[in-house]
Amino acid sequence: MLDTLDAAAVRRWCAGGLVALRRHQGEIDDLNVYPVPDGDTGTNMVLTLTSAQQALAMDLGTLPEDGPTAHGHALRLMARGALLGARGNSGVILSQILRGFADAVAAVPAVRGRELAAALRDGTAAAYAAVARPVEGTLLSVVAAAAHAAERADSADLCAVARAAAGGAAHALARTPEQLPALARAGVVDAGGRGLCLLLDALVEVVTGERPERPAPAPRPVRAPAAAVRETGSEEYAYEVQYLLDAGPEEVARLRAELAALGDSLVVVGDGNAGTGTWNVHVHVNDVGAAIEAGVVAGRPHRISVTRFADQAAPVSPPVAADGRAAVVVAAGAGIAGLFAGEGAAVVPGNPSIGELVEAIRATGAARVVVLPNDPDTQAVASAAAREAHTLGIKVSVVPTRSPVQALAALAVRDPGRRFSDDVIAMAEAAGACRYAEVCYARREALTVAGPCRPGDVLALVEGEVHLIGSDLTDTCAAVVDRMLGGGGELVTLLAGADAPAGLADAVREHVGRRWPFVEVQAYPGGQPHYPLLVGVE
Repeated sequence: MLDTLDAAAVRRWCAGGLVALRRHQGEIDDLNVYPVPDGDTGTNMVLTLTSAQQALAMDLGTLPEDGPTAHGHALRLMARGALLGARGNSGVILSQILRGFADAVAAVPAVRGRELAAALRDGTAAAYAAVARPVEGTLLSVVAAAAHAAERADSADLCAVARAAAGGAAHALARTPEQLPALARAGVVDAGGRGLCLLLDALVEVVTGERPERPAPAPRPVRAPAAAVRETGSEEYAYEVQYLLDAGPEEVARLRAELAALGDSLVVVGDGNAGTGTWNVHVHVNDVGAAIEAGVVAGRPHRISVTRFADQAAPVSPPVAADGRAAVVVAAGAGIAGLFAGEGAAVVPGNPSIGELVEAIRATGAARVVVLPNDPDTQAVASAAAREAHTLGIKVSVVPTRSPVQALAALAVRDPGRRFSDDVIAMAEAAGACRYAEVCYARREALTVAGPCRPGDVLALVEGEVHLIGSDLTDTCAAVVDRMLGGGGELVTLLAGADAPAGLADAVREHVGRRWPFVEVQAYPGGQPHYPLLVGVE
């Protein structure tokens, strides 16, 4: 048993955690809230921790002058490696947990029980600060419970506190379906939380020499859907405003009071600098202009994002000078990649790490770069890559496209004659105006908002939510296009997947021609995995 967490123990923890995640990678990937075949949380966490271990392996063992302790140096290498290799929301959040953990104990001479509890508390704070809209019943809840259990142990005994933290995380994981209706509907626990539990169990094994025996959480009975509610705040406010703000604490205190009078769900967090620092501002309001103007009065707002809850409008970027610019697009599928390349964009293969995106941004040689992630899970990676690129002197704006069809719409309106900021806004508006759908086969039995489904059923998801369940692929594809055009539209874009049967896109195009004669249809071989057809309607 260890009395303190030294550098050698940190290395063993990283290696042991990676082994555990790899062992359970498929299990975690399968913990999907919807029965579609693209679950990759386990894969993302494995790749993130692999990058952390590689960073430790490349260390020559020489501490920097006036740097942290040996264990602090190892933890910071682990956190930095995780950040650069982070994939998906789970990977980004995990990297922030490790960063907060490392910062808390980097200068502490010895990491015993109470120091471990403090590190988990700071790791929790960093994770919550990294998420614009924290949701309980996720990885965040699990790490918060681990920190709370560690602090409640109130002991200098490292082994006792590590066991308490891992036990608290396991109990919190079992409760996640009670906190998040989507998990309860699917009969699963949170995937990211499950990965964190494995990582904490690996820490227990390192410090105690004993492996905790915890069986994988049993599937829960699928229950009827719960009524969906807005995550935070009241329905009174229509817009979510977010921005980073460079300002001093006194100005931020006045800003908090002003924003509190404008709306609700106010969150303002800083980077801990005593003087002028960088703050993350989040609020729900009706008067968007007043919320942004308050930031201008307080300091220098940047990376401004405005979302209208009714239609999820895309972020807006602050004004910048027009100079060399480029677009970087994430694409899964040879056909889709070819389409983006034809539009003059640099293409990055699907599910990239932060480091891979940063390298693609840097390789463009442009001073102003717009990134289109094309997947909800890649948006967090893109945002983190934008922050990293800023340290290289590159201004990056992320247009939060959730599907390749939205990126095609955004690239179609690019105009180098406009100011960069105006061009980004135009791209964001075009992407936001493009409704998207995905058609795939169900992989498991589940109760969706459209009713129960069984393995092999055809699912049509509109804006990420299951709208139709069918038995015939072509009929379901035609039906979802009809449903989308029922709300209006002049242009339909069809991207046929790698496993799409021959003639699928042509059959849907012919259906649209008969049913909607004044609608233009463009069909391309996309080559994307998992989804036989992607649909965009503008």
